[in-house]
Amino acid sequence: MQLNSLKSKSKRVTSQRVGRGGKRGKTSGHGGKGQTARAGHKIRPEVRDLIKKIPKRRGHGKNRSRTVRSDRVDFMPINVATLSSAFSSGDTVTPVTLAKKGLTRGKGVLVKILGTGDIDKALSVSGVTVSASARAAIEKAGGSVLS
Repeated sequence: MQLNSLKSKSKRVTSQRVGRGGKRGKTSGHGGKGQTARAGHKIRPEVRDLIKKIPKRRGHGKNRSRTVRSDRVDFMPINVATLSSAFSSGDTVTPVTLAKKGLTRGKGVLVKILGTGDIDKALSVSGVTVSASARAAIEKAGGSVLS
């Protein structure tokens, strides 16, 4: 028997060698030298530079768009003149009929009818908010507003 003819009964287990190219990349688990290797190092965060570039707004809550009043309800405005051109005399105006005519974005949208323009058709308006001038114009044309 010679040393070169000996074979082990178990497989040879080797630990992964790091820092010699291959899969681990860059510092390969050995950390960085220089600034990152020193105690008390501080690298300025990249996000901080991005924040400083954003224009700062004055007022209540910086850079808050429409969140100053979180309980605010947004209505979609529709003028009386639009109703006059879209509906015929005797029709009922509701959020559903407005959506079917394509005047609103969807069925669950809150709508407010405003008094801009003229109306000459008797319409029955229900389920929407109506301004005082629009109510007067609709009732003058012979229509009715149900709250």
